[in-house]
Amino acid sequence: MKKFSSLIVILVLLLSMAGCAGSQSSQPTKLQKVTVLLDWVPNTNHTGLYVALDQGYYKQAGLDVKLVQATEGGTSQLVAAGQGDFGVSYQEELTTARSQNIPVVALAAVIQHNTSGFAAPKSKNIKSPADFVNKTYGGWGSPIESAILKTLMEKNQADFSKLKVVNVGTADFFTSVESNVDFAWIYYGWTGIEAEQRNMALDFIELKDQDKTLDFYSPIIITTENTITQNPELVKKFMQATSQGYQYAIAHPDEAAQILIKQVPDINQELVMASQAYLSPRYQGDAPRWGEMNPEVWKNFADFMYNNGIIEQNIDPKKAFTNEFLP
Repeated sequence: MKKFSSLIVILVLLLSMAGCAGSQSSQPTKLQKVTVLLDWVPNTNHTGLYVALDQGYYKQAGLDVKLVQATEGGTSQLVAAGQGDFGVSYQEELTTARSQNIPVVALAAVIQHNTSGFAAPKSKNIKSPADFVNKTYGGWGSPIESAILKTLMEKNQADFSKLKVVNVGTADFFTSVESNVDFAWIYYGWTGIEAEQRNMALDFIELKDQDKTLDFYSPIIITTENTITQNPELVKKFMQATSQGYQYAIAHPDEAAQILIKQVPDINQELVMASQAYLSPRYQGDAPRWGEMNPEVWKNFADFMYNNGIIEQNIDPKKAFTNEFLP
């Protein structure tokens, strides 16, 4: 009888322990909070991020990701200051930051080739950089603008001093060209597509077709050297999930566009659908995988910025980016 009682006690203890273990294993894993700073208002450059959020890729990686639109200052500076774990930036911004010893690093190229360029309404008759003479360019006051304009004009035997450059601040392209501006720098995947929808015929001078050096990465996903050193597993998880998001957008542009619309309900829905159709095949382009960056692109553009006096000291391009965390 005593043996039987002892067996019952042991059985009860085992069942109790199993119940505790089951209860513990059923508790949800605590997610790691991650902040991502966007470079601008949400748009199709960011679709992969929103897809990863919506489809649970970040959650599956153990991450609680929050996408935040940066307010003041460049994303590179804000991420370096600890206001975000990751960010969306541009090669020219990150190169400038690194030349100032701000330790930010590019993790992926969102779009494999530069889709930006100079656009003008057809009525302005601007077909090439030679036609910039006696015209007015509306920009945002960045040294990179003048350097690129000067380079392209001189390459086309045009006098840069005969181009008027005005700062239009935050005014959009359409507002600018309806006033005193003849042409401006746009990203075709957003503003160019919007012009198509407005039935505004444009002449578009794509930078990458003008000079190989100007086929730089824009936008890029960034973090800090410290995050890479101190928490490489976080970077790996974040980039794995983000890559999944962009791969989904590449394979399913319509569905990805609908996800962006759902996540950002105030966005121009028709523009998103058309823009996504344009960008999805361009995310990876001719690269072996989404996000991969070429050291030659980083070196050539850093040299361009240094030689044109945009940065006071050149950078080590090998330290400015890494493909290590791409799946």
